Amino acid sequence: MTAMIEKSIFREYDIRGIFEKELNETSVKLIGYYLGQKIGGDKVVAIGYDARSHSPILRDYLTSGLNAAGCKVLDMGMVATPVNYYSNYIDFDGMTTDASIMITGSHNPSEYNGFKITVDQSPFFGEDIYALGDEILSHQDLVIKDNTTKTDIDVRTPYINFMVKEFAHLKNFPQKIVIDAGNGVADTVITDIFDALNFHYTGLYLEPDGTFPNHHPDPSVEKNLADIKATLEKEGDIAFAYDGDADRIAVLTHKHNIKGDQMALLYAMKMQNPTVIGEVKCSQVMYDELERRGAKAIMYKTGHSNLKVKMKETNADLACEVSGHIFFKNRYFGYDDAIYATLRMLELIHDGIDLDKEIDALPTVFSTEEIKVETTEEEKFSIIDKVKELLVNPPADFPKILNIIDVDGVRINFEKGWGLVRASNTTPVLVTRFESTDAALAKEYEFKVNALIAQAKSLL
Repeated sequence: MTAMIEKSIFREYDIRGIFEKELNETSVKLIGYYLGQKIGGDKVVAIGYDARSHSPILRDYLTSGLNAAGCKVLDMGMVATPVNYYSNYIDFDGMTTDASIMITGSHNPSEYNGFKITVDQSPFFGEDIYALGDEILSHQDLVIKDNTTKTDIDVRTPYINFMVKEFAHLKNFPQKIVIDAGNGVADTVITDIFDALNFHYTGLYLEPDGTFPNHHPDPSVEKNLADIKATLEKEGDIAFAYDGDADRIAVLTHKHNIKGDQMALLYAMKMQNPTVIGEVKCSQVMYDELERRGAKAIMYKTGHSNLKVKMKETNADLACEVSGHIFFKNRYFGYDDAIYATLRMLELIHDGIDLDKEIDALPTVFSTEEIKVETTEEEKFSIIDKVKELLVNPPADFPKILNIIDVDGVRINFEKGWGLVRASNTTPVLVTRFESTDAALAKEYEFKVNALIAQAKSLL
């Protein structure tokens, strides 16, 4: 085992890389071993994996490393990421878990895979992952023997039972539902729940297949929704699409593709004075509307791990990302679960909320999609710092700045909108987004801020 380990696999929110090239026997056994040491010897670690053909292979490598560290390994088999998270909140014949690891490449291409890690019901991320990486990189010659000893557990059944009990009032829901699993792992549980509740539904690409033969499992990309939109038009009332590991959702009506920040507004309608956390990419409409309705709105960093930690810190009821990660602490456990978010959306309809009417009533704004500016890992954060410096004395023709929020990159609030520049935590790009009550102004903000980014680059 002489393969070199790439530092780049250790990322802000998870560990991720290409199977065999970056995630191989050497690297994954060492990840299991040193992660097991951080969790603690004799601790209980539950592992689940997604539909990719190499996920069970990585499970075995990881298990060998965890066993070498003295951990007890529980194997839940192929599951959705939220089912994996759920294993941290139940017991197995009197035994509870100290950590869980989800083996998943999420919505990445089929050659990718990775690990989402939870320790003591909290995300293991950021500096913890970077420190783990440094330790592994300095011990690459350590040889770990094969030892795939593990105990099989069933998390699917208690998860399904929880959902069926929690949403028993939705039984015989009258509307026709369309779901698209994108050949990911949503249907390791979702149709069992729907059948138990006697829902009327049409399912697309339900069979887990890690080659994703029909379309890429990323519902935030419009072209991946073509089939579900066509099916909804012909035979449905409401539709839901999922990413590869089912922690992210798209909600579609006949009129709207409802974004994550709009979903948060809908969900909050049935909560009493909630505290809601949104990422920096969320529309200003969401923050303003929440405050207008008596809720407390908090803007925070992008990333599922960041939002989970902030939810615990603030005791928030709900959090969201524009891309469709929805986190419920209200009546749930505070992690992102697209299956649970589906049922809560159906509950809103059951309670008489007209989704289209609510979205139509929101103030009209014009938003760009995420625009990515290529750079390097070495320069991306330096560019953000330089942009901040330039904004102290912006160009004479720069739009009037009301204030700047720097919780994650730079969000510049103008008189009639805002612009965002932040460094991606997972790729060598800057991510920008712009919004205004005027379409022409949104484009002007984009042009002016991009010019500032170019100037910042030239000054490095």
